[in-house]
Amino acid sequence: MLTQYIPVLGFLSENADFAEIVNAHEINFIGPSPEHIKTMGDKVSAKIAAEKAGLPLVPGSKGSISSLNKAEEEALKIGFPVIIKAAAGGGGRGMKVANSMENLSEAFSSARSEAKAAFGDDTVYLEKYLKTQGI
Repeated sequence: MLTQYIPVLGFLSENADFAEIVNAHEINFIGPSPEHIKTMGDKVSAKIAAEKAGLPLVPGSKGSISSLNKAEEEALKIGFPVIIKAAAGGGGRGMKVANSMENLSEAFSSARSEAKAAFGDDTVYLEKYLKTQGI
């Protein structure tokens, strides 16, 4: 009889519902709790948890951004360039850079559309875009 399960890599290791099912069948899920998987799987929740823990963060919105007006307000606070990121995202999908107020609307709409198509969730947030200096 299976008594323990270690989800080494892959989508099951990041699936809170799967962890709950394993636990419900009295199998020890060796990994983060379903609650932690949910918190860290949503980028907005993860940033809030990191801030509460006192970790340094890239400047950005304090939560999700649901309107262009709010995106404009946050972008002015943060300063351009900004990056709009999908809260449910990963793998670079649902991320768009806006270098100025002139292209914020297009980047915001595009990020939300891509997030909805890729993850079934159009929730986004903003961060200061940090340009690399080359490696």
